[in-house]
Amino acid sequence: MKHNLHALLVAALIFVAQSFSVDAQTISTFENLTLAPDSYWDGADTPHGTSFTSGNAIFPNYYETEYGGYWASGWAYSNMQDSTTEGFTNMYSARPAIGYDNSPNYLVGQQGSVINFNEAAIGRTMLGCYITNGTFAAISMRDGDGYAKAFGGSTGNDPDWFKLTIRKWYGGAMTDDSVEFYLADYRFENNDQDYILKTWQWVDLSPLGNVDSLKFVISSSDAGPYGINTPTFFCIDNFTTADAGVSVPNIVAENSIVSIYPNPVAEIVNVDLSQLTDKNLHVKLSNINGQVLIDKATDSPRRIAFNLNEYPGGVYFVTISGDRTSIVRKLIKE
Repeated sequence: MKHNLHALLVAALIFVAQSFSVDAQTISTFENLTLAPDSYWDGADTPHGTSFTSGNAIFPNYYETEYGGYWASGWAYSNMQDSTTEGFTNMYSARPAIGYDNSPNYLVGQQGSVINFNEAAIGRTMLGCYITNGTFAAISMRDGDGYAKAFGGSTGNDPDWFKLTIRKWYGGAMTDDSVEFYLADYRFENNDQDYILKTWQWVDLSPLGNVDSLKFVISSSDAGPYGINTPTFFCIDNFTTADAGVSVPNIVAENSIVSIYPNPVAEIVNVDLSQLTDKNLHVKLSNINGQVLIDKATDSPRRIAFNLNEYPGGVYFVTISGDRTSIVRKLIKE
């Protein structure tokens, strides 16, 4: 049976609500990493352990030479643009077919990938990053393959899910703090709300507080005695760290002063920007495929209303952007 919808929506809103409004930050765009067009790097040229750096973040990689050689753990980087080919031979492509904001390069991570930091960022706040599915996992969840099931099953009612849990080390120990993000979720009572993510979405890491390093752990409803059947790969871009002077309370405070209600919504949703100080704000409504349905600009923060009567029920995203503000919220249309 499907889980209680209200409880699921509350949980979803907790982990996807995010914002930051800070001046001091460093973004790992990965554009400093050299690649030929439509290619990837997986460590094959430097096997048995290496790392690469972008911004303030350090990304370990391990390539194993046995059995003909394979990418064993950590991160690879890519500018592959194949969003349609199924199977493990297309392991290094993002489902959106390009990096965030149409940039070429992005990272591919796998189970247990770790991010370390240099002295400018270690022990400070991680603001977040954009995350999406890889093509390999997304098509496997949609259609099934020789190992993994098609999410939803034959009826579409199976409450399947594919989740990324981001955990932190601080002071030499892994803590209980974590941020969860669903790359696919079929647990809704209304099957039209089920989704496999194929757009870049911001994941707020500021609730983790001060961080020495991060670990990315994948879990899935499709698992057996030998582990997860769903391909355990995902993609990230624009990983953002806070530099000197940024604290968790400052970031969290910005998150609390923007209200989007009601949520879930049947027809009219209100976006209250009255407490934001940023000017020249854009408020956009996008569907799960990344299509911008509504785009409103305001030079004086206030309440904006969207009429969603013409749009079908399902998952949408409200994006609020300005010179010093970036907020993404999930919205459920009934």
